[in-house]
Amino acid sequence: MGSSRIPVSLQNSFSTKKGTPRGNLLAVNIDLLRNLIFFLFLLRWTRKGARKLKGRGIIGTTVDAYTSIRRTLYGLFLRTPWIRSQVQKQVTEAISKLEGKLVPKGPGTSRYLTLPKEGWTEEQTRAELQKLGDMEHTRWEDGLVSGAVYHGGNEMVRLQTEAFEKFLVANPIHPDVFPGVRKMEAEIVAMVLAMFNAPEDAAGVTTSGGTESILMACLSARQKGYAERGITEPEMIVPETAHAAFRKAGEYFKIKVHLVACPAPTYRAQTSSISRLINSNTILLVGSAPNFPHGIIDDISALSTLALKRNNKIPLHVDCCLGSFLIPFLSRAGFDSDPFDFRLPGVTSISCDTHKYGFAPKGNSTVLYRSARLRTYQYYISPDWSGGVYASPGIAGSRPGALIAGCWASLMSQGESGYISACQRIVGAAKQIETAVRQSPALSEDLFVLGKPLVSVVAFSSSSLNVYDLADAMSRKGWHLNALQNPPAIHVAVTLPIVAAVDRLIGDLGAVVEEEKERERVRVAEGKGAKGGVKGDAAALYGVAGSLPNKSVVVQLAGGFLDTLYKA
Repeated sequence: MGSSRIPVSLQNSFSTKKGTPRGNLLAVNIDLLRNLIFFLFLLRWTRKGARKLKGRGIIGTTVDAYTSIRRTLYGLFLRTPWIRSQVQKQVTEAISKLEGKLVPKGPGTSRYLTLPKEGWTEEQTRAELQKLGDMEHTRWEDGLVSGAVYHGGNEMVRLQTEAFEKFLVANPIHPDVFPGVRKMEAEIVAMVLAMFNAPEDAAGVTTSGGTESILMACLSARQKGYAERGITEPEMIVPETAHAAFRKAGEYFKIKVHLVACPAPTYRAQTSSISRLINSNTILLVGSAPNFPHGIIDDISALSTLALKRNNKIPLHVDCCLGSFLIPFLSRAGFDSDPFDFRLPGVTSISCDTHKYGFAPKGNSTVLYRSARLRTYQYYISPDWSGGVYASPGIAGSRPGALIAGCWASLMSQGESGYISACQRIVGAAKQIETAVRQSPALSEDLFVLGKPLVSVVAFSSSSLNVYDLADAMSRKGWHLNALQNPPAIHVAVTLPIVAAVDRLIGDLGAVVEEEKERERVRVAEGKGAKGGVKGDAAALYGVAGSLPNKSVVVQLAGGFLDTLYKA
């Protein structure tokens, strides 16, 4: 019988290929590796999800997801061609208006964009400096500016000027060349440490300002978490009212920032909310004494207890930059106070601005640590640089010794008695403003104080009037107050110049409240509704900021403002 042969091509398709043992082993290993990677990926995101649910709860997590989706969708809407062109047009107009206010132009305006061919005489330079000093500005000298200028008096300015002149070329990076500056800097740190009741092993450094002090404290906590606990995805828990420098530190140093709500009526973060957010990646807890927006002192005692509850004793930073040389003297000046310093065992670091109520020249601050070991985590040391061994205590390399000298002279000339006296005057004026808002018939009907401020800042809002219209009306009367958001409010940070003008401030505030009420009565009578259109800068900016789920427009405006600062 004949038989048909299967074609070779089909024969090959039916044949079973047998791999080598080595090839089979490689395939198995690849499969195992693939499964392991998938498992680790799944574990990572499961742990992140579990932490999110633990920290925010189901409702909080759902709200966060909704907010994120809404923000993303609104951002896509803003990017559509027609909307984007309209938004860009309005942003450009706003920035041009801002530039017109900040950048002098027109007849009589001199602009120097290149070096002069020949150097000016001393008389020419002094004359131009005088013109620059006399440029039209909000009169901080008359006490019309909230915060900003923490002036210790004309006699102190003269003393600081002498200190500047004596140490003008000094640089603490060369302690052998400028031993006096090294000594003064060490003494400044020692004095501030003593003021905050630091233990014997405590240490600190001076910095250029509160932001750098906060950045260094966050960096130290991050490095400590990595060195001692192997944390590679650091997180810190921050009340939403804490200074924006903590958010900046998060962005600079890749630390995830958990913001904790500070709801009315106390405007303090709830300890239970903070506790739920703590996990194995937490490297820092934060409290303020007081915070910038509302002048409220966080519950530092509760935060201290919380920090010590954990096995690893999570670091706790207390931001006293604004409280500075007031809050340590509150009790001795006759005012109520809350615990806030190193006497609380959980507090591991404190930031304190000497250039605020210490009255030192601008560019002075300190960051303090419970132990010298904690301070070493902010050091930068390069042992093998070709230029030699390089070491610096913080961000800066070279630093102005003249500022250190001015700071030291300020602290020594004031002394404890001087700071207690200043505390009585400044906090006393703040209490006067608070009492007027709470009790004065002209103010209490329409305004209310946020929380219970204990130091120099008083924040107030209104349930019946647009508080930003009030801020703009105060600006038209020559005042420079701070507009706040979330919730809308205004605050006054009392300084020594404001102490002399506090009665005028209260009177003007009462007048603008009555003026705004009258405008609303007129609008209602004309059938236009109680609320009018946007009029002033504060109302325009914060009205927009509060109404937009996506803040990209506000970011553009703020970026334009920063660009304007460098337009000659």
